[in-house]
Amino acid sequence: MYPAENEPLPQAGHADIRIVAATPEAARAVAEVIRRCFAGTEQRSYPVPEGGTRLHLTVDTETAAEPARSWLTTSRPSTRTGTHDDEV
Repeated sequence: MYPAENEPLPQAGHADIRIVAATPEAARAVAEVIRRCFAGTEQRSYPVPEGGTRLHLTVDTETAAEPARSWLTTSRPSTRTGTHDDEV
């Protein structure tokens, strides 16, 4: 679906987040929650060919704020490996 193999990795200490939603408002609401936990770049939004919005955001994972800091220190890796059914 999305050509991840052609995209460069973010710099160390950062993560790229892709939000796909039916409406721009829904994508922005999710991005706002993420920004409350991590410092981030300006979001970039793009239309999705099937309708809806894809929003890109890069966050700084080294300067996480609460509640992300406490969640990151207590979280465990998922037992599920691999990609979701709709991911490449």
